[in-house]
This record gives sequence, C-alpha cells and structure tokens, in this order.
Amino acid sequence: MARRVHQPLENQEFDFILSMTSGPVLAYFCGSWPKAVEACRAMDAVVGELTEEYGTRFTAVRADMTRCPEPTRRYGVTAAPTAVLIRDGEAVASQAGPMTREEFRAFLDANL
Repeated sequence: MARRVHQPLENQEFDFILSMTSGPVLAYFCGSWPKAVEACRAMDAVVGELTEEYGTRFTAVRADMTRCPEPTRRYGVTAAPTAVLIRDGEAVASQAGPMTREEFRAFLDANL
C-alpha cells in the first residue's frame, strides 16, 4: 500500500505533521526556482517509490523552502533539494543535492 507524501503549505502545518507522527520523518526541502524544480521533481519520484518500499519505517514530508521558511532555517537547509531525517524534532542526518534511488536508499539505510 502506497504511503502519502505530506506537503505542508506553511510552517504550522509542517510542525503539526512532525508532532503527530511517531517514528522518523524524512523531510525533503525543495525550491520553486527553475534549477531546483527539475531536481525536486526527480526527488518526488524517488521518495514516492521509497515510501512504498520502506512502508511504515518513516513518514515523508515535502517542504517548499519559500512556504516553510522556519523549518528550512531550523534544520540548516541552504540548497534545494535537501533531505533531512528528523527524529523527535531533531535532525539526525542530512544530504544536500539530488540523489539517485540507490544513493537515497543508502542514506536511509545508514540513518534509520
């Protein structure tokens, strides 16, 4: 069964999703400027596949850096796309830049 990738529209929704989720959260931050859009679309596909593969091991949240500036600052995100694995509100791992499915799987396996 496919899991939904949450896409909060603002800071409060991002924080609400984190507060209502037990277990690790994979937040991947995307941008709306031209160079970031293509890389983020590729990440959408990879994260969608991995949420199916990993099942309930994590919850995925896609955050637009412009719409969610507080979480972007809180987790030290400066580039799009950036993946941040969050546990109990704290970042435990992050990776900036686009990742292939294999690279993303290695990131998750090393940090989940």
